[in-house]
This record gives sequence, C-alpha cells and structure tokens, in this order.
Amino acid sequence: MTLPLPFFVYGTLRPGEPNHDAFLRGRTRAEERGRLTGAVLYDGPGYPYAVEEPGGVVTGDLITPLPEAYDELLTALDRLEEYAPGNARNLYERVSREVVRDADGATLRAWVYVAAPAVAARLRARGKRIEGGDWRARG
Repeated sequence: MTLPLPFFVYGTLRPGEPNHDAFLRGRTRAEERGRLTGAVLYDGPGYPYAVEEPGGVVTGDLITPLPEAYDELLTALDRLEEYAPGNARNLYERVSREVVRDADGATLRAWVYVAAPAVAARLRARGKRIEGGDWRARG
C-alpha cells in the first residue's frame, strides 16, 4: 500500500496548466503554493523535469487529493509520468520529499516526480536549466 501523501507538482499539473484540468479538477481537497528545496528545473519537450541538486529550489503547488479519489489519481499520475516502480526506462521517479508550504512555512512530506537518474545525467550535461526554478516564468 502506498502512503496517501499529497503531490508536489511543478509543471503541466499546476492550476491553470493543461493537465490540471484533465487529471486534478474535482479530485482535490487543497491546492497550495509550495517549494521543493534540493532540486532545480530543466526544460523538457513541453514539460519540465526536476533534477535533484543541493541548493536548488523549485516553485510549484502542493495538491492534496480527496481521499476517495486518491488511489485512482495515483494510478493516473504514474501513467501520465510514465512511471513504473523499478523500470530502468522511466523518465521520472516518484519519490517522497520534504516540501515547504508557502502559506505558513510548514514542511510536509509529498510525492514528487523527479527526473530518473539517466535522464537527470543527460539534462545536467546538456539540458536547458530554468533559472529561478519556476516553469511558468521560463523565458
């Protein structure tokens, strides 16, 4: 059984972005601004990748699903991110990380989809980093 943690989203799943309506509308109890420390953002083909790196900060939103929608949503998001536990071809890995909620500075544990190790290595070598860590503010 997977712990029912909130999700930290930083790209197309953020409120106002295309996948928010497709996957999250009507399935959430709370959507709050937040920050993931220890990661930086890289631009991907229409979506970003968070790459774990000390000193970095990524801006996004903490999404708390409705309890009755949690299992279905977890499955749908894993499929969207093409994440399968233990698959060496994953583009993303779903990991549990500490996230800071902007409203009160509280630290919460949340699921975050970060670049899988092989993808992260390629991005570090020749990817386009999004300065400031906010995908919406990319130039």
